[in-house]
Amino acid sequence: MKKVIYAMLAMQRYPWEQGVCAQALFEAGKDELWIPMAYDAVVRRSPDGRLAMAGGGETVSDPASAGEVCLRAYEKTGDEFFIDGARGMLDYLMNKAPRTSDGIICHNNVSFAEGFSKYQLWIDGLYMVPPFLAVMGEPDEALTQIRGYIKHLYDPEAGLFYHIKDIAQNRFVRKVHWATGNGWALMGLARVIEKARDMGREDICAELEPHFNGLLETFMRFQLPDGRFRDILDDEDSFTDGTAAMMMAASVYRGILNGYVSGSYKENADRAYETVSGKIDDYGIIREVSGCPDFVIQGTSAEAQAAYIMASAWRSRF
Repeated sequence: MKKVIYAMLAMQRYPWEQGVCAQALFEAGKDELWIPMAYDAVVRRSPDGRLAMAGGGETVSDPASAGEVCLRAYEKTGDEFFIDGARGMLDYLMNKAPRTSDGIICHNNVSFAEGFSKYQLWIDGLYMVPPFLAVMGEPDEALTQIRGYIKHLYDPEAGLFYHIKDIAQNRFVRKVHWATGNGWALMGLARVIEKARDMGREDICAELEPHFNGLLETFMRFQLPDGRFRDILDDEDSFTDGTAAMMMAASVYRGILNGYVSGSYKENADRAYETVSGKIDDYGIIREVSGCPDFVIQGTSAEAQAAYIMASAWRSRF
């Protein structure tokens, strides 16, 4: 795992990448790495409170992915600098971020697609926003946001999430069952379930665990023999992706350990982990994943590295 960590730290990072990479190192217990990353997330915040905003001027939800590590860094060090960053991020989400007409936080403050409005939801945001809201003592708002993603992006016929929808215009920007997007959803749901349990909010767990397990069950129907998935889950012509496989594996391992996932899924996670481990090059870069920055061709990405670190960390606890 050391080479994978080194390679990840060498990659340039947008706000969501800073957040998920720092979170991965936090889950792996690498205090000497995630605390400095939390520090820089606060250093590079924007005046409105968004964290890690190097190169991310249009993003709304992605900066929140760096929020939990700022909170945890404060708990670890007692340095008010970190909690000031976390509180600023929370204030932005609760009071400043653009929202849809039914109160769901938008993914960006602009549209990247011609003819669409900025009032878009991306399934990526289910990982970025609700877990941070939950750890900052806003579990009901986290649940409201998750309900919004389910309402607007969930495809009940397929049992999967679509990628991007313009809520103002009630039409999809990207109407595909993107594997990595559904992986983001799994990881986000897992973190909220676990925080809700810590808070004694069994009502939230009772509502979200069926969604998590239903998504996981559907996910597995598309698992390839080597444990990975197609980049578009139900498109046989789509390229093979290892990022979603590691997101699934990390979610399965932590879910089994925390009691809301069947142990029968461990074999699926192990198969994926072993295959992706074989795709790590001499420099620690994971190959054959959905590639940054556009994620429409096979390449490499910081979140692939992070998801592998998360899967390794939770797997090691067995």
